[in-house]
Amino acid sequence: MKIIYEDKDIIVYDKPAGVNADEIRFRAHRLDKDTSGVLVAAKNKKALAFLQKQFAENKVEKKYYALVVGKIKKDSGTIETFLARSPKDKRKQKAYLSVAELGLKKPRKALTKYRVIKRFKDFTLLEVIPKTGRKHQIRAHMTYLGHPIAGDKLYRFRNQPCPPELSRQFLHATAIKIRLPNGRKKEFKSPLPEDLKKVLLNLSLKENNEH
Repeated sequence: MKIIYEDKDIIVYDKPAGVNADEIRFRAHRLDKDTSGVLVAAKNKKALAFLQKQFAENKVEKKYYALVVGKIKKDSGTIETFLARSPKDKRKQKAYLSVAELGLKKPRKALTKYRVIKRFKDFTLLEVIPKTGRKHQIRAHMTYLGHPIAGDKLYRFRNQPCPPELSRQFLHATAIKIRLPNGRKKEFKSPLPEDLKKVLLNLSLKENNEH
């Protein structure tokens, strides 16, 4: 994996899709295998505890790019639910509006903000800002909204459209702002990778040809 930044305490990677980052010893947070982008890891246990505390307290600012299925009408919005493991599929997270719906399961509040960057005929490109760090949060929340992430094989709806050249979920961690163990606050960025750029270019070309 390409290294974006490194000092004596931390190392920041630009993770490509398809790489399972669970093998990194002192990972401060997780990115799903098919999600690309900024991944922060520590070099020692003390730095790991320092970073993990910020993630646990939702003090890390994160930004993602996501291409979702369908046209989102509002230019921006907030999704706030509880998330818990889906009773129908243990691999998935399910959004619940109230703790009562969950029964005895441990409720975990999840908050996601989004804004529209560009609308296509069958898709919408979003900037997504998760304010909490729950497992599969963005993927579960977009499905809950009725607009699953394009190419997401786990959370997709039946017969949902997918750009033909997209072979994975269109979700990219483009920026993370975090305080380092040395006290400085830094932002790390990852540009949209070529495979996702190509998807957007082809969608634009296709729509221009249709007009």
